[in-house]
Amino acid sequence: MTLSSGALFAVGLFVALWLLAGVWAVGRGIAMQRRSAFVAGQTERLASLVEASPQLPVIVRADWRIEASERLGRWLGLAQGPRNFDELRGLDAGLDPAGHEQLRQAILGAQRGAKPFVLSVRPQGSSRTIVFHGAAAPPAVGGPGSVLLWMSDATDGQQSLAQARHERDEAMAAFEALSGLIEAAPFPMWFRESDMRLALVNNAYVRAVEAKSAGTVIEGGIELCEPIAGVSASDAAEAARAAGSAQQRTVPVTIEGERRIMRVVDVPLAPEGGRVIGIAGYAIDIQELESERGAHRRFVNTQRELLDRLSAAVAQFGPDQGLVFANQPFRRLFDLSAEDVSEARPFARLLDLWREGGRTPEVRDYPEWRQAHVDWFARAEASEEEWLLRDGTHLHVVAQPTPDGGLLLIAEDRTEQVQLAGARDTLLRVRTATFDNLFEAVAVFAPDGRLHLWNQRFRRLWNVEEHTLAAHPRVDVLMGGLADRLAKPNQISIVQEVIRAATLERTQRVGEVRFADGRHFDFASIPLPDGNALLIMLDITASRKMEGALRERNEALEAADKVKTAFLSRMSYELRTPLTSIGGFGEMLQAGYAGELPAPAKAYVDAIMDSVGVLGRQIDNVLDLAQGEAGTLAVERAPVDVRALLDKALAEARILADAEKMELASQLSATLGVIEGDASRLGRVIGGLLDNAIRFTAPVKRGSGRVLLHADGDDRGVEIVVSDNGPGMPEAVAAVTKGTQAGTQTGGIGLALARQLVAAHGGTMEVMSEKGQGTLVRVSLPRA
Repeated sequence: MTLSSGALFAVGLFVALWLLAGVWAVGRGIAMQRRSAFVAGQTERLASLVEASPQLPVIVRADWRIEASERLGRWLGLAQGPRNFDELRGLDAGLDPAGHEQLRQAILGAQRGAKPFVLSVRPQGSSRTIVFHGAAAPPAVGGPGSVLLWMSDATDGQQSLAQARHERDEAMAAFEALSGLIEAAPFPMWFRESDMRLALVNNAYVRAVEAKSAGTVIEGGIELCEPIAGVSASDAAEAARAAGSAQQRTVPVTIEGERRIMRVVDVPLAPEGGRVIGIAGYAIDIQELESERGAHRRFVNTQRELLDRLSAAVAQFGPDQGLVFANQPFRRLFDLSAEDVSEARPFARLLDLWREGGRTPEVRDYPEWRQAHVDWFARAEASEEEWLLRDGTHLHVVAQPTPDGGLLLIAEDRTEQVQLAGARDTLLRVRTATFDNLFEAVAVFAPDGRLHLWNQRFRRLWNVEEHTLAAHPRVDVLMGGLADRLAKPNQISIVQEVIRAATLERTQRVGEVRFADGRHFDFASIPLPDGNALLIMLDITASRKMEGALRERNEALEAADKVKTAFLSRMSYELRTPLTSIGGFGEMLQAGYAGELPAPAKAYVDAIMDSVGVLGRQIDNVLDLAQGEAGTLAVERAPVDVRALLDKALAEARILADAEKMELASQLSATLGVIEGDASRLGRVIGGLLDNAIRFTAPVKRGSGRVLLHADGDDRGVEIVVSDNGPGMPEAVAAVTKGTQAGTQTGGIGLALARQLVAAHGGTMEVMSEKGQGTLVRVSLPRA
């Protein structure tokens, strides 16, 4: 079949169009392939960017399925990436139940109300802090009801934030502490802004200017310091800012109404060397410091005046080794002139001058000696030396470095002391020889209880080795090892206590010990003026044996005396009965019951009655003495007129005094008054004392003898004194003590009985007598 040209054209056109369509389709496919590769590349790039991003996107769909990378599982510590919301919670990883539920509620809120939220959670078993930023997801991303979560690891940020907060808190605390310190500062402090106006003051500033508050000070611009020489406080602050460094000045300031000297300091504040932002200032009260400086200057002057009066030579050198001060003894000792002191001669130069004048010791190498002494200035401790000069002078030199680098030099002339030391050594040798030859055992203990000195008799007495004593042991150590030498070892503590009392209490003590070999020793500790204690031990073995024999004899005598007393007492009672009969018949004869007697018979009867009276008084004395020795002497208590008692005794004694041609005088005070006692026995005491005085004095002082009765009284009692100018009788003192006299041969009372009668009345009797000087008896009787 033959096609027409039109048909061929149509077929050709169709094929051409089809070919064109195929070419376009191929081109389109290639273009789409290229675009798909580009989109895939972009998608992969975006996925890499998302994976590398510090934030992780998570899509939570409406059915709670989760779309996220595997990184989500790693962040939450899960073994694999979660695919639904419940898989975000695990046993020991993922979110804890509380955090899981909190995130669920936040997502529900975003789903229902499209409400964005921010939530921070910490996965279990992890130190990470995960922050969720959530909001409703765009429909193209997750579809309806989906929520887009952006997760970020805020661990480093939280730590940095915590660190920043901590630093901020520390800075605030430091600022508050600094502010509190400034407010509590006892001296005024302030701050000026760049315009030099006050911007801040502390409480001390407010008190100093006597303002009501800090605000009042700042508003009024009240300055602490008034202008001095035309320079105000703000001018001084401006000068500190211009200088760029702290500036200080000393000015008088009125503080709370009192004028004080203050040191004012202005400090420019420029952070890190930048522009000055203000001036800080403070003022310190140096009034006391200035006063102390003045006092120090006065003290130094007074000290130097005092040093001039000392006998020791004292000189002071400054840090430059120049002479600053020398007292008068130092100038005389080293022949210094006023120019040497005023010119501050160096120490080395002075040593040369002293060597030329013979005021330094002779040494083999003088330059070396000189340098060694110049080095005194550099030493940390004092140096002491003995200088022997050419003229025989002995100097003790002390060099004391001072804290300021100077030197204090003290020289003491010990020439006389050295001479005295030699004499002392000689005396010590003499003392040692004397100690060793004493009959007593002697030891000297120091105040600390150590043995200081001893003699050989002391060493032999205790049988101690010489080297043991030479170690100067303490008294407790020494005596503790000697206890076995005593018959009773525990008595060694008595010796220790006696020594301790002398060294510490400074009291003298005595004691007695018996050694195991039978020897007896008296010992005594005596405090010495130098603080030591002297222990003396004396062998009294022989006297102890004699004392034992005397004690046995005394016991025998006491037994005999008791027998004698009993005999006298019995005999006195036995004699009183016939004596009473004799006296009664004699009185009847005197009364004429037997008729008128001739004159010779009357004289005989009178003699009989006198003898009866004497014998009666003797018996009374014996009875009183016996009762006194037995402790049964009783006296009656009744008011006694002392003046009448003494007058009666004088009247009775005057008869005997006239017969013996003796002067009997009396001095009776008007204050004698009345006492409580036995008038009869007190009368016998006074009468017996007068009778004894007259009878003992008359044979020696006939015609010139004198007996005096003196009596005086006060509120406490009466004192009666009987004295004579007779031959004296020292044995009367023994009679008063031992009671050996019962009466006199004429019936007078003995001194021993008088003592007992006075003691029975609560009084005392004292007898004083010297051979050839007479006797005095003092009787003191109380009022009641």
